[in-house]
Amino acid sequence: MSNEIEIGHGKRARRVYSFDEIGVVPSRRTRDPELVSTSWSLDAYQFEIPVLGAPMDSVMSPATAIELGKLGGLGVLNLEGLWTRYADPQPLLDELASLDDSKQAVQRMREIYAEPIKSELITERIAEIRAAGVTVAGSLSPHRTAEHYETVVKAGVDLFVIRGNTVSAEHVAVEGKEPLNLKKFIYELDVPVIVGGAATYRSALHLMRTGAAAVLVGFGGGASSTTRATLGISQPMATAIADVAGARSDYLDESGGRYVHVIADGGLGTSGEVVKAIACGADAVMLGSLLARAAEAPGGGWHWGQEAHHDSLLRGQRVAVEQVAPLSEILNGPSQIADGTANLIGALRTALATTGYSDLKEFQRVGIVHTAK
Repeated sequence: MSNEIEIGHGKRARRVYSFDEIGVVPSRRTRDPELVSTSWSLDAYQFEIPVLGAPMDSVMSPATAIELGKLGGLGVLNLEGLWTRYADPQPLLDELASLDDSKQAVQRMREIYAEPIKSELITERIAEIRAAGVTVAGSLSPHRTAEHYETVVKAGVDLFVIRGNTVSAEHVAVEGKEPLNLKKFIYELDVPVIVGGAATYRSALHLMRTGAAAVLVGFGGGASSTTRATLGISQPMATAIADVAGARSDYLDESGGRYVHVIADGGLGTSGEVVKAIACGADAVMLGSLLARAAEAPGGGWHWGQEAHHDSLLRGQRVAVEQVAPLSEILNGPSQIADGTANLIGALRTALATTGYSDLKEFQRVGIVHTAK
């Protein structure tokens, strides 16, 4: 049965689904939450919880990356953010948090982020995280990777993240500008690479063939993104994750057993959506706004990505977020609020237990229903 619908005589569209339109179905078995595991591994690295901190200046500082690592997750530092442009970015973060006027904030952000990235600060930040004894992950956008990756790898990063709104294995560049050759780049690196975002089966399959250890799934669906409004491009996350999980299964057969992890990145605003992301096939989730609500988050009550200070076309905005609890409480509880923004791992454990599954990989087989939006 086709899932296409007719938009008009000249155009048909595929029916896709957002998290709001699906629900997880209990099975015939239940279990105690204490008997559930939320651990997962990526290459040689083991994690107690399937949570990555998004490489956004409002979410991850060296300190919060360290704290998230000690809580069992993985903090990814933005290596072209304020911590690699300024020796002490805290006064600038305080200033941005004090600006209520959005236009004034955009202008000031453009000025602040015009400061060049400094190689010595990349090295210093990575060393700071490594000294704390946690797994070190840093992120660059595709157009900055060739310029800075040698510094990043030499500094001792464990996991290298190439993250953009969308990353393809077949980028076409203007004459005289050499695009990043992902397959060659990943082959020559000595560290595992996480790359994305991808939003379709075909784009994800192409990224998996580059040798990536994991693929980020998402395109402009985060709380601070306005990609849908500015570019008209979107892909609801439930379908995107399921499509990329399908690509993972097919690539597993194609490659003779090489497993590429799927990480949901964007559009995850509650613990219920974290649960649904894993139910759709994600191995882990990358969180932005949910962790920006932590009392320790460097955004100080505000959340933004790199698209919020683009020099010509804004595709994101600085959004106010309520800082609800310490990071440990947001992840592990106890929650003081019932809106799905605290005790994320407790909610995930309870969902697995209620549906009778013992670990995340098993939970990817859970039944899902289409519900009214």
